[in-house]
Amino acid sequence: MIEVESGRRIYGIQLPIQAQSTYFVADWERHAGPGELAKIAQVCDNNDYGYVGVCDHIALPESVANSMGTHWMDPISTLSWLAALTSRVGLLTHVYVLPYRHPLMAAKQFANLDYISNGRAICGVGAGHAEAEFAQLGVDFHARGKSMNSSIPDLAEALEHEFVNGFGARPRPVQTPRPPIWAAGSSSLAIKRAARLADGWLPQGPSSQAMVDALSNERHSAGRTGPFVIGHITPFLYVGTPSFDVGADTISGLSQSIAERILAGAPRGVNQLQVRFRAQSVDEYCDQLVAFATEVAPLVTTI
Repeated sequence: MIEVESGRRIYGIQLPIQAQSTYFVADWERHAGPGELAKIAQVCDNNDYGYVGVCDHIALPESVANSMGTHWMDPISTLSWLAALTSRVGLLTHVYVLPYRHPLMAAKQFANLDYISNGRAICGVGAGHAEAEFAQLGVDFHARGKSMNSSIPDLAEALEHEFVNGFGARPRPVQTPRPPIWAAGSSSLAIKRAARLADGWLPQGPSSQAMVDALSNERHSAGRTGPFVIGHITPFLYVGTPSFDVGADTISGLSQSIAERILAGAPRGVNQLQVRFRAQSVDEYCDQLVAFATEVAPLVTTI
């Protein structure tokens, strides 16, 4: 199973281009496509990124199209395609809305992704938030938390065992005993769920010390020990001096300064950093990926 070595941090990204909400899409992404997406994933593959992530919406109502958009690439098929174009980087759903699918369907998809990628799938799962999307799919929005609580153990069982309740499925995952399950969400209930049922936690945004402490306390209360992945999303970054206005919310400048500010903002216990970059083109974005990996990552990956 993919884990984070004790005393280390990994870093990864949620891929640009694959989701184009007006809340976060950059202008250059609107005109990019599969070729640019593949280029970014391959740069991550060649520069020790722990994962590339793809998020999940099936269909969104017209009423939110001007804000959330409707361009959301399917996570499993996109990661499966990227699996053929890469060889090392982890393939994370960030996140797969588990209540939309039967856990056996989810297990089939993740097992196949792990099989074809030679053991690189990471099952990032979440409860979802778009109530209208739930209604369109005929899924009870208000029962999504309860659904997560029952589906995560079922998903884990189906990934670990070929036969469940007399029904078998192949191909089997490459990872043993199965690919990791990282549960998402920053609410108290989501943190409790991740602590008790999952192998890692994905916050919805930057994590706080209070969140990480609650997670650790819940794991202790449940008697859970051993490796666990605790995430944090950094502010936007720009390594070096930008030639355009990156905004006051972006950390830029010298590598040492960027590293210090990332670590100052990351709670104790975090061992997984999701980084994000400002850029005006795919080439500049890729340059930022390389600059971070070579100049900043060595300063933030040791705990």
